[in-house]
Amino acid sequence: MSDSARDTVLAPLDARMADLESLYEDLHRHPELGFQEARTAAEAARRLTSYGYEVTTGIGRTGVTGVLRNGPGPVVLLRADMDALPVTERSGLPYASAVPGVMHACGHDVHVTCLAGAADLLAAGREHWSGTLVVLFQPAEEVGDGARAMIEDGLFGAVADGAEAGSGAGAGADGQGRVPTPDVVLAQHVAPLGAGLISYAPGACMAASDSLKITFHGTGGHGSRPETAVDPIVMAAAFVQRLQSVVAREVAPKDRAVVTVGSFQAGDAPNVIPDQAVVQLSVRTFDEDVRGRVLAAIDRIAKAEATASGAPREPESEVLNTFPVTRNDDRTLEQVNAAFTDHFGAQRLFGYEPAAGSEDAGLIATAAGAPLYYWWLGGWDPDEFRAAMSSGRLAQDIPSNHSPHFTPVKQPTLTMGVQALTVAALSHLEPAR
Repeated sequence: MSDSARDTVLAPLDARMADLESLYEDLHRHPELGFQEARTAAEAARRLTSYGYEVTTGIGRTGVTGVLRNGPGPVVLLRADMDALPVTERSGLPYASAVPGVMHACGHDVHVTCLAGAADLLAAGREHWSGTLVVLFQPAEEVGDGARAMIEDGLFGAVADGAEAGSGAGAGADGQGRVPTPDVVLAQHVAPLGAGLISYAPGACMAASDSLKITFHGTGGHGSRPETAVDPIVMAAAFVQRLQSVVAREVAPKDRAVVTVGSFQAGDAPNVIPDQAVVQLSVRTFDEDVRGRVLAAIDRIAKAEATASGAPREPESEVLNTFPVTRNDDRTLEQVNAAFTDHFGAQRLFGYEPAAGSEDAGLIATAAGAPLYYWWLGGWDPDEFRAAMSSGRLAQDIPSNHSPHFTPVKQPTLTMGVQALTVAALSHLEPAR
């Protein structure tokens, strides 16, 4: 597409930005947890309908899609996640969360706003491109179930009996799904980088994640007579300590893995030895072989500590959620980055290390049999980011995603995010003939 045609599609953004900023503040003020995004989904559907899209709601419970068929050409899917987190906001913003204990601490309100803006621009500028545009507002990314739920609800076609969501089995190559099967899937995530920047990683850009709940069983008793009990707190504490050796001693330095214990729950009274202790942990890996070895080591250590403590039975392990590795397609990355460089300038775009965080956008691409490009959108005050970089205090001074203080600046984050999605889509849609 010519620069002039692209600029014409983007031109109405300035006039629409006040409305988009208002939408962002409203979404931030009214966050909704996974599969509870009724208000957010309704607003997304209302806007898509007004832009002229074919709208479907309730996919995977609260998912929303819009389809704009605009002549022959590729099918391009743009995706945004909608859910918030069980975090109490401490930003002090005038539009801070009004929902106790719930916050958009990961910037999904930015994602929804930017996708709504891009959907508007692309619909208004449809005379400049040809193809089919699919916009997808996904629920429940934070718990790893939203993409699967939409796929299993026939997003691209019926999932074959016995097939796992995300395997591609049953994906609607014949176009009989809720939406046309895309030729490419594009998505972005706001990050604690300077607003006005776009960052990317080729290949594996985000880690696989496995969240586990391990219950250690002991024998309860009186705190004054520990010899009559099998203490699951000591058992589980030994497990947590020994767990630190997995990455340090069982993963090669050239590989990457993270094992974090995020929850340890046991007992209710100071003078009572409980009969169980529950540990919840997160595992992040970038390679399937490493993932298998780390998970096997965790299982081995849990059982060994239980045996060493004389536990009455083996610990029980439950998988809470799992995300696959998110992989960027090299050719798609190069094609979109060329368009980004042409529009934003090379100084706005830079490569970055793969993130240990996890995502389920890759499941959508895998189910469609389509390539994926997933990039990071800077969202933090540029001056504060530069100062933190200069002082070597990025980790201390710039709140990360999931922090109660993670609140991206509205500008230039929203403008950059809307433009990025629009430019990325146009890099794959056909120019109008």
